[in-house]
This record gives sequence, C-alpha cells and structure tokens, in this order.
Amino acid sequence: MTDRFSQPNQRGLSPAEASARLATDGPNELPGGRRRSVFGIIFGVLQEPMLLLLLAAGLIYLLLGELHDALILMAFAGLTIVIAIVQEARTERAIDALRDLSMPQATVIRGGRKQTIPSREVVRGDLLAIAEGGRVAADGWIIEADALQADEAILTGESIPVAKIPVDGAEPDHPPLPGGDDVPYAYSGTLVVRGSGLVHVAATGPLTQIGAIGRSLATLETETPRLALQTRKLVRWFAVAGLGVSLLAVLLYGLLRGGWLDALLSGIALAMSLLPEELPVVLTLFMTMGALRMSRSRVLARKGTAIETLGAATVLCTDKTGTLTQNRMEIAELRLPDGTALCPAENGATFSEKFARLARTGILACPEDPFDPMEKAFHALARQHPQASLQDHMENGWALHHHYALAPELLAMSQVWDTGDQADRIVAAKGAPEAIADLCGLAPAERQAMLDAVSDMANHGLRVLGVAEARWDDSALPESQRRFSFSFAGLVGLADPVRDTVPAAVRELQEAGIRVVMVTGDYPATASAIAAQAGIAAGEVLSGPEMTEMGDAELARRIGSITVFARVMPEQKLRIVRALKTAGEVVAMTGDGVNDAPSLKAAHIGIAMGQRGTDVAREASSIVLLDDDFGTIVTAVRLGRRIYDNIHKATGFIFAVHLPIGGLAIAPLLTGWPLILGPVHIALLEMIIDPVCSLAFEAEQEESDIMRRKPRDPASPLVTRGLAEWSVAQGATALLLLLALAAWANLSGMGEEIARATCFAGLIAAVLVLVLANRTFRTGHGAHRKGHNLTLAIILGVTATIYMLLFLVPPVAGVFRFAVLQPAGVVAVAFMGSMLILALALMKRRFRTALTR
Repeated sequence: MTDRFSQPNQRGLSPAEASARLATDGPNELPGGRRRSVFGIIFGVLQEPMLLLLLAAGLIYLLLGELHDALILMAFAGLTIVIAIVQEARTERAIDALRDLSMPQATVIRGGRKQTIPSREVVRGDLLAIAEGGRVAADGWIIEADALQADEAILTGESIPVAKIPVDGAEPDHPPLPGGDDVPYAYSGTLVVRGSGLVHVAATGPLTQIGAIGRSLATLETETPRLALQTRKLVRWFAVAGLGVSLLAVLLYGLLRGGWLDALLSGIALAMSLLPEELPVVLTLFMTMGALRMSRSRVLARKGTAIETLGAATVLCTDKTGTLTQNRMEIAELRLPDGTALCPAENGATFSEKFARLARTGILACPEDPFDPMEKAFHALARQHPQASLQDHMENGWALHHHYALAPELLAMSQVWDTGDQADRIVAAKGAPEAIADLCGLAPAERQAMLDAVSDMANHGLRVLGVAEARWDDSALPESQRRFSFSFAGLVGLADPVRDTVPAAVRELQEAGIRVVMVTGDYPATASAIAAQAGIAAGEVLSGPEMTEMGDAELARRIGSITVFARVMPEQKLRIVRALKTAGEVVAMTGDGVNDAPSLKAAHIGIAMGQRGTDVAREASSIVLLDDDFGTIVTAVRLGRRIYDNIHKATGFIFAVHLPIGGLAIAPLLTGWPLILGPVHIALLEMIIDPVCSLAFEAEQEESDIMRRKPRDPASPLVTRGLAEWSVAQGATALLLLLALAAWANLSGMGEEIARATCFAGLIAAVLVLVLANRTFRTGHGAHRKGHNLTLAIILGVTATIYMLLFLVPPVAGVFRFAVLQPAGVVAVAFMGSMLILALALMKRRFRTALTR
C-alpha cells in the first residue's frame, strides 16, 4: 500500500472533518478510572491514623481550654490535607504522562495520505490501515483485504484465527457478530495475525463491540505489588505495637501523675511518634515518579512490579536482529574464486577491477528499486564507493530485459540486461552458494574450495551469497536460467552490523551480574560470531533441533552454561524462559513479534520494542523500550536498582528516626521530667520527615557501584536483617545522645521551656544527621554519587530557616511552648550532633556489607 491515495474511496476524511468528529463523538477509548475529587482526597486523608491522632489531640486541647495549641494542630491537619492534594496531583500528572507514552498507535488515511496517530484520535469514517501483528483500533467494515486473518479470542474466546473478506457492495446498517470466517467486519482490540487490509471505521470507543462488554475494565484492580504488601504489613505491625505502648503510657501517666487528659495527650504523642505512616507514601510516590523518571530515559514501565524486579534480574535473553544489530544489511566482504578478499568498510579500501566486476555483477542481479535488505546493501555499496563506478550500466543506458525469479528448486535469481548490442546480453545471477555452484557447473575441487570459503565467512557472522555472470547472444531467451553458461564471479558476505552501543552495554550488564543470552533463528556459526562481536561471554551453543530432542529436566540442567540459542523457533522461546525459571534464574526477555508474546508474559520481566514491536508484544510486556536500543536496557536496570536503593534508604531512615522521637516521648513518663514532646511537636517534626522521605530520598543519585553489584535476591524483604540492625543501631545511638542532652538540660536548672527547646533542637539536629547518614550505603560522603541532590539542599535550607525562627525569635518560640535557646544550649546541641555524626560514621563501616547485599 503506498503513502499517497488518489481513488475517491481511498482518500479518507479530511483533517478538518476528523477534528470535528473527534469533538462530537469523543476520543476512541473506553471509559477510564475516574480521578478522585478534592473531597474524595480529603475523605481518604481523614482515614489516615496520623491525621486522626492530630484531630483527637486538637479536640483534647479544646477541652483543656488550650485554644492556641488546638489551632496549631488544626493548622497542621489542614497542611497535611493540602500536601495530600498536591501529592495526588503530582502523581496524576506522572500517570498522565506515562499514559500518553503508552498510548497505542493507529495508521489512518486522511486527505489521501497515510499517517500514524494515537488510536484515541481515530474517528468514525476514518480509513484504518491494518497489518499483521497489530491491534485493530476501532470497529469497521473491511473494504480491502489481502490474505487477512484476525484472532478474535478477546471477543469470542476462540483462539483460532478467522479469515476476513472485503464487504460486497454497500455497507449494511448493522454490524455482524464476531466469530466465523469470511465476516467483512473488523473489531476493535482484535489482533491481525496475517495479511493486511483497509477498514472503514463505523464505531469507536464505548460504541464498539469490546466497548459494549468492557466498560467494567476501568473498575478492575491490578495486582498489588509485593513491596506494597510488605509495607502494609509493617505499618500494621507498628500501629498495633504503638497502640499497645501508648495505652500503657496513658495508664502509667494517669496513675503516677494524675490528670487523665494530659495522660491521653501524652499517649497520642507517643502513638504519633511510633507510627511509620510515611512508608506507604514513600512506596507509592517512588514507584510512580520512578516510572516517570524511566520514561524520560525512553523506558516505559507498564507494570510497577517491573521496577522492583529489575534489580533482581540474573539473566537477560535477547533476540539478535534489531536489538543487538542495526536491522539493516551491509556488504562486509567480497571474496574472489581464488580466495582473495576485500572488506569495503575498511578505511582506504580500493576496488581492483576484479572486485569491481564482482560487485557490479551482484548489483546487476538485484532489482533497480529493491525491497529486500540484502539487495539494498548492494546498491548502498555503490553509493558508498562512487569512485569505483559500480553502477555504470545505468549511465551507459543498459535496460533490464528479463528476470528469472527465485524458485524452491533453485535458490538463485538471474537478470538479463540489454547493453545496446542485441548480440551481447549480460546475465547476472546471485543466490545461495550451492545454487550458484550448480549453475556454474563447478568441479568437485572448485565446489569444495567455495564451500570452505563460505564456512569461513559464516564463522565470522556473515550471510553469504554466490555471484555468477554469463553472456547470451541469441535473440530468444531460454525458459530456465540453468541454460546459461555461467562463470563463478565470487562470494559476497553480508552482515547486520552490531549496534555501536551494544558491546559496552553487554559488558556493563555482565559486570552487574546479569548473564546475557542470545536467542536467534540464525545458524549456530553466524549466531556465535555475532555474540562474540556483541561481547557476550563465551559459552555453549544450543540449536533449536537439539533442544527439541532434549527433555525439560536436561534442558534446565544444561541451561546455565548456554549463552547462544540458534535456529530457535518462536514457540521454543517460551520453553527457554521456563527452563531458566526452573533453574532459579530471574529472567528478563526481549521480543517484538506476535509469537514472542507468550515468552514475554512468562518472563519475570518482559521487554518489548516500542518502535518495531507489535501491539500484542507490548501488551504482554512489563517494560517497553521506546527507542528499540539495547543500550536502554542498561539504563532501565540502572534506574530500577537506583529506585529500589532509594526506597531502601528512605525505609532505613524512617525506622531509625522514629526511635529517638518515640524515646523522647516516653522518657518523661519514666524519669519524671516535664513533657518534651506533645502532639504539636510531633506534627512539627512530620513537616520535615514527610518531605525528606517523599522528595529528597526519591531524588537521591545512584551509588557509584550500582552496576557492579550482584543482583539482589527477589525474595528478600524490604526491611532486611542488615537494614533493621542498622536502623536500630543508628536510632538507638541518636536516642542515647538525646537522652544525655535531656538529662543535662533538666539537671542544669534551666527552665522547663528552655529545656524543651534544647531537647527539641537536639532532636532536629539528630533528624538531619540521620538524613545525611542514610543518603548512601558507603562510609564517606565524598564521591559516592554522580551529581547532586538539589531537592535535599532546598529542603534543608528551608528547614534551617524555619527552625532558626523557631528557636531564636521569642514570639514564634512561645507559640510552641519553647523559649529562645541559650548559648550553652546551642553548644550542647552542636556537640551532640557532632558526636552523632562521628558515631554513625564509625558504625557504618560495620554495617555497609549487610546494607548492600
């Protein structure tokens, strides 16, 4: 089908008509899930434990007549709701951006020109071009069909493809039901498995067959990621533990000191201090923003689980054509019958007359406007070496006289050229070397020499064609090309060049502990040569026929040593994935065709090509490479590991920071000191902790050794033993130093409000030190990262400004029951912070190995 269409029934709608119908009928998409309204967000936030505790404390302050404390808590509650609305809007914008990237495309004819548009913009009356491997974007009558078959299992449940024919005459008023052969109607969402066609769109969006039965899709819930389940379990456990400790604290305070309302306030403050409610926020935001960050690197994460699985991948199965290679052919070697060879791509390559004659003959055997990639490579050779005059037949007025096509019984083709002299026609032939040897009638020794040369070239990853020439001086041409007296001109080796970025990308993946395995339909020798060029580690080569003879147990046993699968049929890819999974590997699999879908879906991480990949391959995958570049897989792995690392860091900080907060909340109940932390102060602390967790850690740069670590164990919990020990150790250390500071403040005779301000300032300093300590798994803070965390710098700057006002400006300090810090208190806080920095630096040397496992 051409790009321009002149027949009236093939011009389609004009752009203006299409825009008008899109505005009238709406986009071609099923109703999606509704966004939460502002009231819905507020209602959701009101169910959060932390906000409920804030409101309860505010109510108690009102009962005690402490209006300003109640107003402060209500203000913090309002700020919490505002933050939730902002975060929701940010998440929605990220999701919208991802949705735009993942939107399927459709090819339509408008104004007589073929163009690709987002499928949501297809309108009633459009002419929709459909082809093998693509999804039909809308319902409509088929007006052209070329061997067209469709899989309508999505509507009928029958997986057997059905044949399609063009509509005969005028289009009926009502569409037929799906199912059965020879129905002249195409249905949205069905898959074209063979042929091509042209569809006159009759229905879009919810008016299609799939729309009538699929409106409920918007309400379906996706599977909850494993990390989310772990996080919910942790939060529930801490909530129960915190509630128990809080009730105990209320009883102790009430029985030992009296004043049950004060006891209740103390219990609420303790519950707030122990509840790690930041964890769900961290996980949701990190996954969403991580997916958006990946999309900016041309990687579309279609499933949130793929992000957490990326860092655990141990094997990457990759196809060859178009992924490792450039998906184009070039002539890499010309070899004469005497064995002399020329590599045209080498710098300074010059064509002697013999090599020029071989190349000219090959070009004469090709169509003048070829479609086949190998034939295009012959013409490209002429353009790359104009000094060799490889296409002088065009300048001399030669004309193609006759073409002998390739046939199953003879894998060669010949073209007869008129040179202007009827008594001297030139015949050029090219094809499989064995076929060319038959045409030339080579002697056994000559044939063996040619086959040895072919084998040598194939071992270097080349596809080899034989070239021959003949002359014909009779006016009548023979019926078969076998009648010509051909002479052997030589061999031509063609290669699909490896992408420039592939060797470095393969090396980086292998350094990261990910075994790269090539799966291809090429012959073993060619596949091994390409694998070597790509830098894939040496290993065994297994062919498809050999795999067929193997049992599943033997394949799983041997698969750990195999790095190249050659002559593989598409259906065997699924068996390879299953064998790797049986062997305990975490499998990533690339693919782009319809037949790749089962293996993509079966792999832990299915990676589809965004440009050349079919719709069904993209739908079966969890990750789509928008630029089809193998090097982008490295980017995806790197980003996946970075996102998981940052979740790990934020989690460690959250657990560590709640220990000193909880300890300072409960210490006065055990020591008789004045209360240090009330609900107001806990809420004030959350104004630091929440943005640091949700923004600063998410923006943290990657560790320098991120691609030199082994893949993590996919079964490992979010809070590993090493992380838990490190969090407890640093939290306990901070708590001990803070208790020492509190003891000094309370025993030094300073007033209650000054002591409270000193302890709170120390707690703020401890929080900031814990932030810095958890930014990296390494022991130093120098060159452990690439780039800088501007978000953290802004947050720390704003925090420092706020707390300087809080501790140095009397009216502000008084609002929170503080007094202005005294010089001795400032020195004590600075000393405590310095000691904490030193202690954590020394401790991290012991915990670093456990943190990076």
